[in-house]
Amino acid sequence: MIKSNWAYPTTVWFGSGRIVDLPKACKTLGIKKPLFVTDSDLVKTEMVANAIQSNNKNFIPTKVYSEVKGNPVSRYVTKGVEVFKSGNHDGVIAFGGGSSLDVGKSIVLQAALNKPLWDFTDGGSFWNENNFSESMAKNKISNPDNLKPFIAVPTTAGTGSETSRAAAIINDETKVKKIVFHPRMLPTLTILDPKLTLGMPAFLTAATGMDAFAHNLEAYCAPGYHPMADGIALEGMWLIKKWLIKAVNEGENLEARGNMLTAS
Repeated sequence: MIKSNWAYPTTVWFGSGRIVDLPKACKTLGIKKPLFVTDSDLVKTEMVANAIQSNNKNFIPTKVYSEVKGNPVSRYVTKGVEVFKSGNHDGVIAFGGGSSLDVGKSIVLQAALNKPLWDFTDGGSFWNENNFSESMAKNKISNPDNLKPFIAVPTTAGTGSETSRAAAIINDETKVKKIVFHPRMLPTLTILDPKLTLGMPAFLTAATGMDAFAHNLEAYCAPGYHPMADGIALEGMWLIKKWLIKAVNEGENLEARGNMLTAS
């Protein structure tokens, strides 16, 4: 009989219109001065303006950092860390697709560690087999107590970044996309609001939906035994099979949008 440790600790607030609870989420996590991370296109939308306004009305001054584009590069994170520290922010809200979420969680991680992101990729100094256990047990840098709260608000249904401990970032120097991983990189709280995905065009709905299906299939086919992951992966694929075509053809269908968010 094999032995394993399992965890699905992400707190998720799900429901149509739940973005109105963003100020409540900040207060629940003790965030008084968040940095709002989003991409350069989404920052121009009404839903971002409404989210910022909601926070400000609740006396939670929120600064926006939107120097993010698809397939994010490391300079977006470096600049974000500078903005985070110079503004004395005490938490991050990442709002958008996988790129914004990945940059947001990387900002939180690097701001706490003061170490290069690449130390936390495959082959990085803290993650090789010889020193991993010792590093985690003894080195505060690899298990930081000062890692700030992170709220993830996805506006696409596909990447799964809102419930993962990893981020995909391109190294500016090598031009290679690397997976940055840390066990404390998990979002503190995720808001899943189907209304935020209503504006996705059909082609993007289809693309992100198939991305979600691939993630579920990969999880199910992974050689490591994890019955909880298997169950979630099967449920995710079933939901996508049932709801993706409807979400593509009926873009305003909140039930379809909600189920796709759940599946991703």
